[in-house]
Amino acid sequence: MKNVDIVVGLQWGDEGKGRIVDFLSSQYVLTVRFQGGANAGHTVYVNGKRHVFHLLPSGILHESSKVAIGAGVVLDMEVLANELQTIKKEGIDIDNRVFIDKRATIVLPFHKLEDELFEMQENGVGSTKRGIGPAYRDSYYRIALRADNLTNSETMQNILDRQIAFSRTILKQYEHAKMPVKTDILDYINKFAHVVIPLLSDISIMLYEYNRKGKMVLMEGAQGALLDIFLGTYPYVTSSHTISGGALVGTGIGPGNIREVFGVFKAYCTRVGKGPFPTEIKGETGKNIAEIGDEFGATTGRARRVGWLDLPLLKYSVFVNGVTALIMTKLDVLENFSTVKVAVSYNLDGKSFNIISPTRRNLTRAKPVYREFGPFTNVKNAKSRSDFDRGTKEFISFIERETGVPVKFISIGKDRDKLVS
Repeated sequence: MKNVDIVVGLQWGDEGKGRIVDFLSSQYVLTVRFQGGANAGHTVYVNGKRHVFHLLPSGILHESSKVAIGAGVVLDMEVLANELQTIKKEGIDIDNRVFIDKRATIVLPFHKLEDELFEMQENGVGSTKRGIGPAYRDSYYRIALRADNLTNSETMQNILDRQIAFSRTILKQYEHAKMPVKTDILDYINKFAHVVIPLLSDISIMLYEYNRKGKMVLMEGAQGALLDIFLGTYPYVTSSHTISGGALVGTGIGPGNIREVFGVFKAYCTRVGKGPFPTEIKGETGKNIAEIGDEFGATTGRARRVGWLDLPLLKYSVFVNGVTALIMTKLDVLENFSTVKVAVSYNLDGKSFNIISPTRRNLTRAKPVYREFGPFTNVKNAKSRSDFDRGTKEFISFIERETGVPVKFISIGKDRDKLVS
C-alpha cells in the first residue's frame, strides 16, 4: 500500500518545510524526520507564537500525531533534551508520542570541535558547526556510537575508545586544539542518555506495521535538494541525502510505499553561507527582500543571501525528487515589489539550457536569462488562489507549465492558517 508522503525542500533549504509539515501532519498518524541533525531549523508559527525545531519533527504540535527520528538522523542529545523540555513547558503532551530509531548516530562534543576548527580554515564551506559532517563520517567509518549502544556500558566504552583515538588524530593538526577526554565524554553522555533511552524504537518495523494497517505516514526532510551531498552544489553542501530518496535510506521504507512527494520552494531563492548563487540579488532590492522575508537562519541567526527564483534549478530538483505536488512559500513577500524576476534559462558556453545540474563549474559560469512578472497585489489578504490578481496568477501558472507539476498550496503569511489552494 502507498501510505507514505514526503516533504522535501527544492532549493538551498529554508523553504518553509517546517510550517508545511505542521500544516499537513494532522492528517497523518506519524511524522518522521529522515536525515540531517541539529543543523536544521524548522520554524512554525501558531496563533502568532514562534516554535523552532532542530530535531523534533514539526508535527509535534498536533497531539493527535506521533513523531519519530529516523536512523538517518545524527542525534544531538543535548538539543533534543532541550526541545523536549520546551515542548513540555508549553503544555504539549508528548507521552508515547516521540520515538527515536535505535540505529541513529550520536553527535558528541569532539564532533562539534572538529567541525568548528575545520570551518575556521580557508577551505571552510559555511558549516553550522553542529558536528554533523564528522558524526556522519564516523558512521561511514563504522566507528559511530549509535543510540542503542547507550544501553550497554561495555559496548559504549569500546566504541568511544575507537572514536576518541580517531578524533585525536584529526585534532592534532590544529594548534592548541583541546583533545577529547573519555571521562568528560562519558559525563556528557550520562547527562542526556536517560532522555534518549526510553524513546528508542525500531522505526522501520513501526513503518511496516503502519503500512500493513493502512495508516498514513509523513516524512520530513531537512535542508534542500541543492544541498544534497551527492547531487547538490558540492562541496558547498550538507552531509546527508536531502532528496526524497533520503527518506528511503533514512527510515527503512521501500519506494513502492511512496504516494506523494511534496516539493516546497520559495517564490524567490535564498542560501546561507558559501557557494555559487547565479540569481543572487545585489544591492537594495536583495536587502529589502531579506528584511521583509525575515531571512535569518533559525539555527545560526546568519543572514541569508537572496536571489530571484531559478527555474532551471527548480526543474532539476523536481526531477531528482520525483515531485508530484509543489508548495510555494513566501509569495506574500513579493507583494512589495513592482517587478519580480524569474530565471527561465541559462546561457553557458554559447548554448541555452532550461534545466541544469548544480555543479560548481556550471553555476559559476552560467548566466541566467530572466523573465519579468508583477506587480503582485492582493496576496496577503487572499482567501483562495482565485483571489489573486492577474499577474500573480500568471506567475503561478507559468511555474506549473514549466515544471509540469501543479502548485497545490501557496503560503501568504507566517501563521499556520496562511495557506491557500
